[in-house]
Amino acid sequence: MITDFIPEPWNALEPMLVTEDGMVIDVTPVAFRKALAPMLVYVAIRTLVAPYNNAVAPDNAPAPLNTLVIHDTIIPDFPYNVFVLPSGIIARPFRSVDSSKMAVVMLEFVNAVVEMLVTVAGMVIDVTVDAFTKKLLVGNDAKDDAAVYELENGKALISTTDFFMPIVDDPYNFGRIASANAISDVYAMGGNPIMAIAILGWPINVIPPEVANRVIEGSKSICLEAGIPLAGGHSIDSPEPIFGLAVNGIVDVKNLKKNNTAEQGDYLFLTKKIGVGILTTAEKKGLLLNNELSLAAEQMMKLNKIGSILGKQNYVTAMTDVTGFGILGHLVEMTEGSGLSAEVEFDNIKLITDNLVKYIKEGSIPGGTGRNWDSYGHKILLLDDEGEIKRTVLADPQTSGGLLVAVKTEAMSEMQAILNENDLQEFIIPIGKMVSKSEYVIAVK
Repeated sequence: MITDFIPEPWNALEPMLVTEDGMVIDVTPVAFRKALAPMLVYVAIRTLVAPYNNAVAPDNAPAPLNTLVIHDTIIPDFPYNVFVLPSGIIARPFRSVDSSKMAVVMLEFVNAVVEMLVTVAGMVIDVTVDAFTKKLLVGNDAKDDAAVYELENGKALISTTDFFMPIVDDPYNFGRIASANAISDVYAMGGNPIMAIAILGWPINVIPPEVANRVIEGSKSICLEAGIPLAGGHSIDSPEPIFGLAVNGIVDVKNLKKNNTAEQGDYLFLTKKIGVGILTTAEKKGLLLNNELSLAAEQMMKLNKIGSILGKQNYVTAMTDVTGFGILGHLVEMTEGSGLSAEVEFDNIKLITDNLVKYIKEGSIPGGTGRNWDSYGHKILLLDDEGEIKRTVLADPQTSGGLLVAVKTEAMSEMQAILNENDLQEFIIPIGKMVSKSEYVIAVK
């Protein structure tokens, strides 16, 4: 064993340096820097060690001064206070292992740690998994619109992506719709977008690249409206056209809005009309009236900029955007996440056209509507005989839909004033209310 030739405390490092297959990890300063550099982005300075017991070992027990804690192993009599969990170090086989050289390599490893991580004697740097997951304010454990990572000075990074195949024939409008849809997630978290990169899949042997250029031009036009650059992207050859964006945004942590923090008594507002999926299906079937051909596209290309304004309002308790799950699906997420139920006034929901019921009766029902209802219909109570029509409307998949906003009861007039100021006066009537948890998640009146 290598440890036979290496005095304490260096043999405590063996689990990190030698694999079960006898692979010796390259721990030279250069290799260590290359491997650790990406992780150092997430390094957080925990505290300055004034009293020695500010240093904490993995079991949360105080670590004495001059102690190195690596992989739950405490190495005493070390000249600096460091709490570090290296990961991703490059491994490579050595043909032979000289014990004296191995001791030197281990010492180089420790020196590299000290040189890179201890900039001030006595400073504790925590790069454990817990250290940076604590800064992940919204992750994949939540059913929210985007991931959110805390930065410095009370700011947080919002990161999201969305893409899909064409839902309109015009490539320019396709780029605009897909981009507005992706950017909406940032607004739904109460933030401001700062940058986007494109995701493009294109059947290059089937559709000319000039058509793809029109998609990109449409995307750039929406990014310009949002005040952000389309800063790059990636494209692949794919059987069908696919387009979307990965978008980053910034939000003050205090203004971050989630979809699971609504409160009992909150009023519910919706900032766009419902029925996009029904209209696009009617168009595919050749049933859409000529004077309504542009209705769906025009709505889908509208940015939800109001979200960044609502994010700053303390009386907004929860917010999300309405997309593929339909308004009922996204309201289910909000109510269940908040431990509440909701009552919805169907007549207060604005429909994209008065002809929506006509199109439904003609069979213009998207396939996603049935799948949506199958997934959450058992949680919904429909209180009158028009249940089938209401179900079809409320489970209709939306693209780049409006924001669903929960607002404190006493602030309804303030919310209505903001909607009026931002040309959203059509949506000043609440569509429902959050109530105490009951047998059904949502009751539709």
